[in-house]
Amino acid sequence: MENEHIDQERVTAQAEEHPPEPEESFAELFGKESKLPGRLEPGQKVSTRIISITNELVYVDLGGKSEGVIDRNELLAEDGSLPVQEGDQIDAFFVSSQHGMRKFTTRVRGYSTLTLAEIRDAHEGGLPVSGKVKSQVKGGFEITVGGVRCFCPLSQIDLRVDRDTGTYVGQTFPFKVLEFAEEGRNIILSRKAVLEEERKEELERLKEKIQVGSELTGTIRAVQSFGVFVDVGGVDGLIPMSELGWGRMERPQEFFSVGQEVSVKVIGVDWNKERLTLSLKAMQADPWEHAAEKYPADTQVRGVVVRLAPFGAFVNLEPGIDGLLHISTLGAGKRIRHPKDVVQTGEVVDAYVVSVDQASRKIALSLQPIRAKESIPLPEVGELLDGTVERVMPYGIFVRLQSGLTGLLPNSEIGTPKGTNHSRMFPEGMAMQVLVKSVDAEKSKISLSRSGVEEKVAHDEFKQYQASVKNQERASGSLGNLGDLLKARLNLDAK
Repeated sequence: MENEHIDQERVTAQAEEHPPEPEESFAELFGKESKLPGRLEPGQKVSTRIISITNELVYVDLGGKSEGVIDRNELLAEDGSLPVQEGDQIDAFFVSSQHGMRKFTTRVRGYSTLTLAEIRDAHEGGLPVSGKVKSQVKGGFEITVGGVRCFCPLSQIDLRVDRDTGTYVGQTFPFKVLEFAEEGRNIILSRKAVLEEERKEELERLKEKIQVGSELTGTIRAVQSFGVFVDVGGVDGLIPMSELGWGRMERPQEFFSVGQEVSVKVIGVDWNKERLTLSLKAMQADPWEHAAEKYPADTQVRGVVVRLAPFGAFVNLEPGIDGLLHISTLGAGKRIRHPKDVVQTGEVVDAYVVSVDQASRKIALSLQPIRAKESIPLPEVGELLDGTVERVMPYGIFVRLQSGLTGLLPNSEIGTPKGTNHSRMFPEGMAMQVLVKSVDAEKSKISLSRSGVEEKVAHDEFKQYQASVKNQERASGSLGNLGDLLKARLNLDAK
């Protein structure tokens, strides 16, 4: 009783120092705040020192001769004890000024209000109140704050409203007082406003923590056909389809589910759009790192045909590694127009590794064992060879020789008028006789010519004729045409 009497005397003294005035609007009260030392905004946080404690109030120092008060019950521990004492530093939030007294609260996360006056204070101070969702009504929810009935629109109950809105009933949340009207008969609350403030604060913390290269643990929030959304501590990041793993993934729903925990790496940050790009693949070992060791040339491998293209078939050897069966290796010596004439998507094939380019992430395959290049002798310059048209390019024709090697017949050596349609004139598979013009043994490149074939053939035929004549002369002992003529002339003269 004695302490209560002291509190009353203190309040009376302060009231005499600041005489009661007619009830004023919040704007008027706020205007008067500017005359006091250290003007405070409703909801403003201050760090202050406790100067005295009574049975009902805790007085804090605001500088100079100014003081603020906090409801003592706010600071009580669960066992009813008071863990603070005079001289302690505490953080508090300004609510409002009433009759010359500045009221503060420490309950910024769920200001537990029980009266209309305190709800009004929370509204003016921009502080949250703790309310229980009593029931779902038309357009929203009935919320009880202490014994006061309030209303929360459906759109204000969450950041993203759950389809099963019944899950909110019976739960207690912090709410922001959006509207306090008709002397408390019309109070509108918003949980969404509180969550947005929390999300904004969390986003500021994440900006300092998250950067490209950061490794995080998150929870899958949604699985879409284009990727997976992951919640990483209050902000969503997207794992695109290409970053879900090294292997092909047509339907991510078959591999991921909402609520699943995953470890990801940040590969893109755009804070202006609050957008993070994440990767699961970056957290896994790169299968190409040891590809050259795992797939040496001439190794037999087994894989699945995953894609067909005009130039060949792609074969998946393991997640993240595809090899190419070039169309030239599919026909076993026969010309084919498209890989689908030999293999189909989804077919399991056995192939041989021709080469591995680890830097470019390419593996060349063949359906037939590869003969070593040194086992196929290169032709000699000037040699006349038979071959077939392999493919026609804008700069010339690739000719496959009977030895299995391929040479290039440049446009300048084809012997056709300028503007000739070589694709129509020389269809794939057409037999052709060519002359070896040059050979690069180091690069195994063969340059061919068609324009010199006729001259070469004529020259070879003439040489063959000369050789046959000489052989006949030696066999008959004849002196040759000139000798025969001289002999005939001598016989005539003798007669």
